[in-house]
Amino acid sequence: MYSVKQDGRPQTNYLSLRYMKAFVSVLKMYSVAVFILLWTGLNSEIHSLTYIYTAFSKPPGLPGLHQFTGMGQLDNKMIDYFDSDLQKKVPKQDWMDKRLAADYWEKGTQSRQSKQQWFNVNIDILKRRMRQNDSEVHVLQWMHGCEGETQPDGKMKFRRGKDMYSYDGNDFLAFDDIHEVWVAPVQEAQETKRKWDEVQVLKEYTRGYLENECIDWLGKFVEYGNKELKEASPPEVHMYTKSSRVETNVFMVCWATGFLPKDIVLNIKRDGRVLDAMDGVMTSGVRPNGDETYQRVDKVEILKSDQAKYTCEVYHPASGLRVEDVWDLEVPSPEETHTDVLPVVRIIVGVVGLITGTLIVVLCERGLIGCKNRDSSVDPDNENASPDKDDHALYENVEEAV
Repeated sequence: MYSVKQDGRPQTNYLSLRYMKAFVSVLKMYSVAVFILLWTGLNSEIHSLTYIYTAFSKPPGLPGLHQFTGMGQLDNKMIDYFDSDLQKKVPKQDWMDKRLAADYWEKGTQSRQSKQQWFNVNIDILKRRMRQNDSEVHVLQWMHGCEGETQPDGKMKFRRGKDMYSYDGNDFLAFDDIHEVWVAPVQEAQETKRKWDEVQVLKEYTRGYLENECIDWLGKFVEYGNKELKEASPPEVHMYTKSSRVETNVFMVCWATGFLPKDIVLNIKRDGRVLDAMDGVMTSGVRPNGDETYQRVDKVEILKSDQAKYTCEVYHPASGLRVEDVWDLEVPSPEETHTDVLPVVRIIVGVVGLITGTLIVVLCERGLIGCKNRDSSVDPDNENASPDKDDHALYENVEEAV
């Protein structure tokens, strides 16, 4: 990247170049995770649970990057998140927030904070080992997790585990769970390999976590996510116009309400082209309704005389509802209020599993039929456990973890 001096000559922006190497190393670790998760996505019966931690040797000083970040991913979707500025483990999926007790998040926060301290200590150890100074930015990453396959009885069967470290974008250390040994692809990691290979209980615990505890949590999370899909409530979609303060104009409004979970795609189109903020589209964003469902309202101001084809496109992935409403060119009369809803022409593009599923959900929500309460807590025997607990990385008897 370049900036321009007063004499007009380009000047290298060394700040950007300084962090480029560290940034590329972060992308390398995430690319491994994405490849694995995309591979598992080819078969709907194969699932993966992965935890990724990234730590810089000093604050990056760049937007969106934190000195420490930890996150959990289920089948290529982020389910929880923590960073050094937030200092709190938070859910990234509605069903995670609903199904897991407050104690889970409290213990998870403590676990992530402990990991942050561990990473800080061990980056310093690696810098000394490699004779690196403090002027450059270095990055240490850890990725671990498991892949499983859903069996006919609903149980999750272990397929393979992964537990690997990288330093400055290069593979540093990985666990071979079949032979219970650590693999060191670089000379600098040989010392760590020798230490960890000598601790039998550490290797047994690592393998046990990947093949048992991780798989147990993977099964739980898949079950919770599937329940969310079954309990999904599709949106009601309304397209209408309301008066503008400018006499020649009118507001085109697209409103989706009553949907659950909150992930939704909503677009206003003009002759098939999606309009955005540059076209004057204003959005409320997704907002809670107060009854555990959500709503979103988008609008754009147009000329009353505009004869283009305006449509409201809504897609709700969880329920499978895909709808397009088409404006019928009617505009509100001067005496009509801003909230009058005008007739629309609805084109149902596709509904997946909507007829019976929606009817049951709506009747349950209205209390017209008896339904089981949603399970908002984890198994009592395991509610205090953490799927990303501080395992071998914080093993007490290893004086220097790496």
